[in-house]
Amino acid sequence: MGVEGPRVRIERCVSRGLSRVTAQALGPYQTAIVRIGFGAAWLLFLLREWPHRQELYGPDSPWSWGLARQLIDTNDAFTVLMWSSSDSWFQLVYLVAVAAAAAVLVGWHTRAATVLFMVGVLSLQNRSVFMGDGGDNIIHLMAMYLVFTRCAQVWSLDARRAKRADGDGGADGDGSGPVRTVGGTGGVVLWAVFGAVLLGSTVAGGFSLGWALFYWAMWAVHGLWWAVNRAAARGGAAVREMRDVCDILANLAHNGVLLVIMIEVCLVYSTAGWFKIQGTRWQDGTAVYYPMNLDYFTPWPELSHLLAGNGLMIFLVTYGTVATQVAFPFTLLNRRAKNVLLTFMILEHLSIAVLLGLPFFSLAMIAADAVFLPTVFLVWLGRRTTALGGRARRLMPGGGPRPPEPAPEQPAEAPKVPAPGPAWRS
Repeated sequence: MGVEGPRVRIERCVSRGLSRVTAQALGPYQTAIVRIGFGAAWLLFLLREWPHRQELYGPDSPWSWGLARQLIDTNDAFTVLMWSSSDSWFQLVYLVAVAAAAAVLVGWHTRAATVLFMVGVLSLQNRSVFMGDGGDNIIHLMAMYLVFTRCAQVWSLDARRAKRADGDGGADGDGSGPVRTVGGTGGVVLWAVFGAVLLGSTVAGGFSLGWALFYWAMWAVHGLWWAVNRAAARGGAAVREMRDVCDILANLAHNGVLLVIMIEVCLVYSTAGWFKIQGTRWQDGTAVYYPMNLDYFTPWPELSHLLAGNGLMIFLVTYGTVATQVAFPFTLLNRRAKNVLLTFMILEHLSIAVLLGLPFFSLAMIAADAVFLPTVFLVWLGRRTTALGGRARRLMPGGGPRPPEPAPEQPAEAPKVPAPGPAWRS
């Protein structure tokens, strides 16, 4: 056998890579945890701010409807809250945003829910651009990325419905295969309602040309996907081949966006770390001291003052933060180093949530970090969560099925001795 040349090896590697990125949507557990994390972060934020929603994004906001209109006329940002200044319209948009976040969290009709989730995020955040703590920026970006991912392959109501409909054949056992469902009445009704709303909004001039083309394209693609799946379920080699082509295109879009998310997270940390290096307070190791002495960032004053009074702790946390953020993109070349540093970063965000009172910023950053979590850990976490959920349901009154009673014992039969023959010979 001849020795393969470098050209043959390169071609083989490229062929294997292309086969992998087209045959399956990579990172099913990672994209699922990203979906759950950002859905939970936005939902909890909207629920916490429910009593203050009028002041944040509604008619009572200091950033008035007129000021928002002037800004949007200059930057062409998208928000449906500019369609009307009435309080009823604002309340409806806010409720729809809450419902969309809940649907994304549980993975219910995820393709439509992610689009509606993006509409809610963009509409509220672009209405009042100064209402945020940093976490809103990452939610803003991820809301747009999730639209193009197949983030409901596992840990979603869609995946559960697909398995029930297809006899556990809707998705591969390891979550690597696509969730293929023809779609029930609920999906058809949602598609029809969204089409009617989209038509009315377009006729009324609610969309710019770019946003109108985008939303109409998404609506048409979702309808085509449903039609192709339905036709393929009835048979026909040509239709099944067309569905496979649609699968390949969806996998390419998913894997491309997954790569963009990873690059985005690396850019966030690397730029933050390099900007910190240029600051004198980060250079002398005292930067962490100052926010711990601001009333706005001290929900636990005694704890914050205790840590701020320890010079060595302040020095270590300041330098550790810079080193972790700068080094993180380089640790992706080594799995063990990446996992260790990822653990430190998650612990850092948890400490920010507690010490500085920024829980939604921390939750959004942890959800973004989750794209780098190892699959083995996520599978173990999913099994443990499922087991704990089942145990909690059984503890609730009438919450779970009782274990089946053992069957009555039958008299043991005498073992059958096979007749001597060639099988006994060795």
